[in-house]
Amino acid sequence: MSGAAYAAAMGAPIDWGTGHYEETAAQLQRAAEVVIAAARVRAGERVLDVGCGTGNAALLAARGGAQVVGVDPAARLLDVARDRAAAEQLAVTFLPGDAAAIPLEDSSADAVVSVFAVIFAPDPEAAAAEMARVLAPGGRIVLSAWWPDGAMIRMTSKAADTVRKAVGAPPPPPGFAWHDQDALSALFAPYGLRVTVDEHSLAFTATSAKDYFDLASRHPMAVAGLAVLDRLGQGDALRADLLALVEDGNEDPAAFRMTSRYVVATASDGSEE
Repeated sequence: MSGAAYAAAMGAPIDWGTGHYEETAAQLQRAAEVVIAAARVRAGERVLDVGCGTGNAALLAARGGAQVVGVDPAARLLDVARDRAAAEQLAVTFLPGDAAAIPLEDSSADAVVSVFAVIFAPDPEAAAAEMARVLAPGGRIVLSAWWPDGAMIRMTSKAADTVRKAVGAPPPPPGFAWHDQDALSALFAPYGLRVTVDEHSLAFTATSAKDYFDLASRHPMAVAGLAVLDRLGQGDALRADLLALVEDGNEDPAAFRMTSRYVVATASDGSEE
């Protein structure tokens, strides 16, 4: 289930400032490194991080000497990112905004990156149009998206379906296939951008399945869904079901490890090839 489909099942946009997303963001650091490497960011280039969250990708680009702007709709996460940048004395600009309304001028970024963020955009076409608008000629857009399988997807799908049924909401429409090269190629083709896709994997780790479940329960999506179910007296049942899925997906009997596949997609005009 895509991020947008999850939000649709919830019946409201996700408030990423709730919960403790910075704990999840820390486990996504390696993926941010992969995205920045794929973007081939060079010193002096202008980089935009769409859905920057706590600043993982933005700070990586800034450490390499890039001029970086991070955009996110969650004010609290922007504050976390600003504090991280200040602690490292990095000159990064963090602005409120989202993928469909990027507060930058046309052709103002040499590289646009998004680490598991634009996949939550409710309007993929609008997000693609905005990213293409701010992209300078010869630039590239690099984003990561989860592959729609594995224990992680089973967890989010179970949570969303449980909430949807509890509140009597209809099934959401299928989300955009951000992981699929053909879908992405069609999305970016109107802007003269060609898409390539590489597969990667990311391991989520903890001391135990229960510790990982507790961390995952503080994710904004989990906080929102469980709050709805707790009001209906159904929260504990879902917690038990999700913990069972986490335990079933554990790859390390001595601790906890759950591997999720993802793709890194690059959209460019091919001029740098």
